[in-house]
Amino acid sequence: MKIERLSDQVCSMARAVAVVGDPWTLMILRELFLGSRRFETIREQTGISPQLLSRRMKDLVAEEIVQRVTYSERPVRHEFRLTAKGADLWPVLITLKAWGDRHLSSPQDNYLLELTHRDCGHLANPHLACPACHALVSPMDMDATMSPAMIEDRQARGAANSQTLARTRRTKAG
Repeated sequence: MKIERLSDQVCSMARAVAVVGDPWTLMILRELFLGSRRFETIREQTGISPQLLSRRMKDLVAEEIVQRVTYSERPVRHEFRLTAKGADLWPVLITLKAWGDRHLSSPQDNYLLELTHRDCGHLANPHLACPACHALVSPMDMDATMSPAMIEDRQARGAANSQTLARTRRTKAG
């Protein structure tokens, strides 16, 4: 499935992946959360080509995740800052970081990035908690309920994909 088609699904997760699911976009967001603001700094820290970075930054600006701000008039220079919509991606990036720490880091890495709560000075780790009782929750503690629109979309997509697979098999067999 093409990534553009994800945005057509009746699923918030698919729509979000269509916007920020590209690996380069996630690395750009990492840099913005770490305080990088300028194009060249982001390029140096990610290793992304200037053309691809330019395209991804334009997409992030168009999605209102990042804003382009002039910091010099002569010559005209811009930097990039997260918007409120962009800042809302913080838990996504930090949870991805925690997953990488848990499953992809080696013991000699010690810590690669620590998060310290400014108010109390203690290290912080992401946790998903119930907003009512504040208990920490895991996938085994949750039930997912799809809306009727999402169920209908999934059924239609499943039927369409089954027909495409059947046509492909007939073509290969014939």
